[in-house]
Amino acid sequence: MEMGGLRETRAGLAIHRHPLLCDVALGLFLAASAIAGLRIGAHGEQPRAPGVADAVAITVAFLAVSARRVRTRPALIVVALTWVALVALDHERQPVLIVAAVVLLFTFASRNDRRTVWATSCCIGVALYLAGVAWGGGEWWAPENLGALAWVGMATAVGDAARSRRAYVAEVEERARRAEQSRDEEARRRVVEERVRIARELHDVVAHHIAVIKVQATGAKHILAHRPEQVAPALDHISRSSDAVLKEIASVVGLLRGSDDLDGAGAPATEPTRGLARLGGLLDDLAAAGLLVDHRPLGESRELPVLVDLAAYRIAQEALTNAQKYGDGTARLTVSYASDGVTLEITNPVRPGVTRAGSGYGIVGMRERAASTGGALTACRGDDGRFAVRAELPAADLERVVS
Repeated sequence: MEMGGLRETRAGLAIHRHPLLCDVALGLFLAASAIAGLRIGAHGEQPRAPGVADAVAITVAFLAVSARRVRTRPALIVVALTWVALVALDHERQPVLIVAAVVLLFTFASRNDRRTVWATSCCIGVALYLAGVAWGGGEWWAPENLGALAWVGMATAVGDAARSRRAYVAEVEERARRAEQSRDEEARRRVVEERVRIARELHDVVAHHIAVIKVQATGAKHILAHRPEQVAPALDHISRSSDAVLKEIASVVGLLRGSDDLDGAGAPATEPTRGLARLGGLLDDLAAAGLLVDHRPLGESRELPVLVDLAAYRIAQEALTNAQKYGDGTARLTVSYASDGVTLEITNPVRPGVTRAGSGYGIVGMRERAASTGGALTACRGDDGRFAVRAELPAADLERVVS
């Protein structure tokens, strides 16, 4: 079986590499078979030497089959005309030309569209049939005349089926290629989204705590000489903030190790469990760092979807961290609960002469978080010198999806 498969593979490669030589070999085989049939006397006929009509038919069949790949339609027309001419002049049908016509019709049908193929096949079949009836000495329903039509139709049908199968295989392979390409693109898109999400988490976590640590360290440096008794609380706060940032970084890094483990809400199970319910701890950290926040909750607080709750907390954290960096030490946080969602407004005065030299990733991250919930966020500096961040996060649609 292995040797047979090897031989078939080698034969297929040889045909693919040298198609013209294979066609010439096929033409020689056809010509040799025709000559042998005449010399042996097939179908009960007496053996005889090839005559002029036989030589013409064999030569035309050999040349036509040898050129079947490069000049299919001209070769087919020449074979049909030669068959009609020999029947008209010699009143004798040439089987070698019928075989050559069958080979050429198969090749033609396997390479052209169905309408062209069947139109050409019908013309050739009608021409052979009428020539056989008119000059071949047969009746309208004679087997030799109907046989010519049958051979023409069979060759055309088999060639058309081969073309259809080849087109089907090509379409299946193209669909598989497109599906594989779509899977690769989807995988790349998910990787980019995951990187953006993790980068946003790292920025939100690190920026807030590092800002607090920086303020405490700077304050400790200034009060060291004059009020050394206040250095210890500042150092304690730096230690707590350092522990917090290390824990949250470890939590975010956990997203890289277990991003496929999802909880019931569709969010990663390793997602830091932050939410508006923990705003008090955030405001205490900021107060220790020197930022006084006027927190004004409006409406009845309620449980929000995990995605909205986390986004609201991170937006408030980032906006208040920016207020600490660029403000005068005060800020206002308004959290408005409504039936269809929650709205956050964070405003703070900007110190005169302060230019925002940050990377800009914070505002970009806040907008992405708001967009991930189907909401919107605006951040700009007003004419009164106050920087304002407003985030509207819908919750009703997400609650229906989660439920």
